[in-house]
Amino acid sequence: MTTTTTITAAADACPAGVDREPVEVEPVSGPPQVSAWRSYLRRATGAALFHDPAWSAVVARVFGHQERHLLARRGERVVGVLPLMEVESRLGGRLLVSVPYGTYGGILAEDAEATDALARAAIGLVHERRARVLDLRSAEAVVPNLERVERYDGFVRDLPASVDELPAFFPKRARAAARQAREREHLSVVHDPQQLRIVWELYTRSMRRIGSINYPHRFFVELLRGFGSQAWVSVVWHRKSPVAGTLSLVYGDTIMPYILGIDERLCCPGAANLLYYDVMERAIRAGLRRWDYGRTRKDNPGSAGFKKNQGFQPRTLGYQRYVPLGQTAPELTPSHRRFRLARHIWPHLPLIITRPLGSWLARWLPG
Repeated sequence: MTTTTTITAAADACPAGVDREPVEVEPVSGPPQVSAWRSYLRRATGAALFHDPAWSAVVARVFGHQERHLLARRGERVVGVLPLMEVESRLGGRLLVSVPYGTYGGILAEDAEATDALARAAIGLVHERRARVLDLRSAEAVVPNLERVERYDGFVRDLPASVDELPAFFPKRARAAARQAREREHLSVVHDPQQLRIVWELYTRSMRRIGSINYPHRFFVELLRGFGSQAWVSVVWHRKSPVAGTLSLVYGDTIMPYILGIDERLCCPGAANLLYYDVMERAIRAGLRRWDYGRTRKDNPGSAGFKKNQGFQPRTLGYQRYVPLGQTAPELTPSHRRFRLARHIWPHLPLIITRPLGSWLARWLPG
C-alpha cells in the first residue's frame, strides 16, 4: 500500500458547484499526527474510549502489538481516523484489529467519502502485510458491503439526571439486592486506585471460574497511568475481606465498568449489584450521562442475563471484517470448539498457574 491513498469525491458528496478537496489517507507516524488525531476526537460524533491514542499506546507497551493507525485528511483538515494494530498471534496468524482488547474501535469519520477512503486503505494494508483478517469493532456498521460479524451484544443506557432518581432507575430486584448487601450483609464500597491489585486478583479468580484467560496486571497498571482520573478503581469489602471489584473507564460523558471480579468463596449475595449501584451514584455526581456495560457474546446467557436484570437491553454491535480471497478468518472466541478442552480444564488449575499463563496467552488472543 502506498503511504497516501486518494479517493475522488463523489458527485453527490457536496452541493453542486462547490469544489472540495479529495480525501487523503496517511499512516500515523509521529506526535504531530497523534495531536491532530486527538483534536479530531474532541469534535467527532461517536468517539469512544478505544479510539483514543492512549488506549493503543498502552496496548503497544504491554503486549508489543504494532501500531498501524490511519488518518484521513481533506486538505489540512482531519476528517477521519482508524486506530489499527497488527497482532502476530501464534493461534491466529497475523491480524489487523481495531482495536485489541477493546469493545469498540473501527472507522470514525465525518462523511461517507472519508469512511470509504479509510476502508480502502485498511484493506490495502491487509494485503500488504499479508494479514488473515481486518477486524473492525464498531458500535454501528459503517462500511457498505463489508461482512457483518453479529456475535456480540452491547448494553448501554442513559443514567438518571440525579442520584435521587437512581432507585427508580434500578429494577426492583436489583435494587433490593444492593440494599440487602449493604444493610444485611454489611458490605461497603471503597473507591481507591491503590486497590487495583486487589481488583486484578478478584478478576483473575472470576476468569478462571468461567474458563477464560486473564489479562496481565501490568495492563491495568498502564491503563491507570495512561488515563489517570478517567480510571476508577472500586472494591466491595466485607469487614477485612475484598468481595468484588471493578475497574471502570470514563470517556466523555460515558462510564464503562471494564472488568469485574468476585471472590466466589465468600457468600455475599448482591455484592455486584451494590458495586455497580455505588459506582453509578459516583458517576451521576460527576456529571456523567451514560453507562456502558460493554459487550457480551450472544452465546453467554449468564452475563447477558445479569445486565438485563439491571434494566439494560441488548443491541447487536456492528462489528465487521474483511477476509482476503483464499483466506479464512481465525476463530479465536473462547466459545469455539477448538478451546473446549482448555475451557474444561482451566477452572480446575490453581491461580498460581492460570494468572501467569493467562497473562502470557493474552498476547495471542486480542480480546
